[in-house]
Amino acid sequence: MAAAGAVHPGRIRLLNPIKTPPPPSPGSPAGPVVYWMFRDQRSRDNWALIHAIHLANHSSAPIAVAFNLFHRFLNAHARQLGFMLRSLILLRLRLRELGIPFFLFRGDAVDTIPKFLRECGASALVTDFSPLRSVREWKTEICERVGDGVRVYEVDAHNVVPVWVASDKLEYSAKTIRAKIQRVLPEYLVDFPEISKPDLEWSLEDPKEIDWEELVTEVLREGGEVPEIEWCEPGEVAAMEALMGAKEGFLTRRLKNYSTDRNNPLKPKALSGLSPYLHFGQISAQRCALEARKLKNSHPQAVETFLEELIVRRELADNFCYYQPHYDSLLGAWDWARRTLMDHAADKREHLYTRDELEKAKTADLLWNASQLEMVHHGKMHGFMRMYWAKKILEWTSGPEEALAIAIYLNDKYEIDGRDPSGYVGCMWSICGVHDQGWKERAVFGKIRYMNYAGCKRKFDVDGYIAYVKSMIVRSNKRKAENAKSPMPKISRT
Repeated sequence: MAAAGAVHPGRIRLLNPIKTPPPPSPGSPAGPVVYWMFRDQRSRDNWALIHAIHLANHSSAPIAVAFNLFHRFLNAHARQLGFMLRSLILLRLRLRELGIPFFLFRGDAVDTIPKFLRECGASALVTDFSPLRSVREWKTEICERVGDGVRVYEVDAHNVVPVWVASDKLEYSAKTIRAKIQRVLPEYLVDFPEISKPDLEWSLEDPKEIDWEELVTEVLREGGEVPEIEWCEPGEVAAMEALMGAKEGFLTRRLKNYSTDRNNPLKPKALSGLSPYLHFGQISAQRCALEARKLKNSHPQAVETFLEELIVRRELADNFCYYQPHYDSLLGAWDWARRTLMDHAADKREHLYTRDELEKAKTADLLWNASQLEMVHHGKMHGFMRMYWAKKILEWTSGPEEALAIAIYLNDKYEIDGRDPSGYVGCMWSICGVHDQGWKERAVFGKIRYMNYAGCKRKFDVDGYIAYVKSMIVRSNKRKAENAKSPMPKISRT
């Protein structure tokens, strides 16, 4: 185990071990430690930040946090970027309280991060973990660019059990990874140490002043096709309120119905509502698990179900995207699934819709239209409906490749938590049978699990859900009209 205040060594990897000299001995001066924050955008309960501070104190070096704002990363829109930027405004202030400067860069991280490391004479770079291809490629290139004198560490601050510890291979299903995670969970599901100010203050050049109002306005304008949502307040404080709040907190007020009601689209309050915060790293999954575990005696079934989703299912998604480079392609399906889909690719479809017709919810299925409109207007489709929604896209398009591409496009464009391993795996499960088994063979689907309107009708009030979405859209449009008449609140430049 790691020493008190440090991070479990299994959570940390040195990405450039061959070229790197040994770290300086304690007390000897060294260049700054830079934490390139990307996936875990928080100051609390952040193993990557804790490790960066530990490295800095160990080397008698200052520490800074760097964040690179890409131009609409993976085609993000105002909905996702506005939520992220408004949280970063608050995060910068929190880091300032800790005496840690926050540097915001714009452009490509492979250019901005090495340039900053050279300018400040950094001795170490700490990054958080992401299984996505593009992020891993950036890290490889950054390691090549920074030279021999900079140690580059990767810390899995997103998963409770680090992805490379949970398994060293692509897992077939939740069943095959669950025991592996549970075996080491007691070692990793531990309390966080308190973060205190670094020993050495930052005495180099201060971060440039950021005109946050101008930046947010620019981003909202460029990505305005998909506007921001109002029901989910960004930031670490809001995230903890969603988890533990006295009024509407998931664990404090709504947990008891989670296991029984979470698959009913007419009971959205049964869901945790934490996925936007988990996606952007504004809350730690480990913190959610620690707090939920305290309630196991009072709500055993609900806690067990929540921890299964929070730990096993989320980490299974990271496992898939990490060990399967084709996580968003038919090539990423298992052989049996790819074979059965291609065997039925030419089957006659009752309906064929274009991507534009699907995006505008112009189908003959009122239930499917409602689910699409819920996502477009609310920024979050109910989890049960996501399965039906994606499977119908397979049924209504020319083949599995087109179906998967359209499902991922719509999910990433409109979901506040899109562009995420769980989203890719959700589409791959529905369309390509990933983490599932073969079922009775039928037209179009082959052996992929089938869902239909009649099955939904047996599970919940379909007409009630359609009416619920319609009323939601009316309320949403009314708020947008009211907001259009009101001036935007001023955002601090600092």
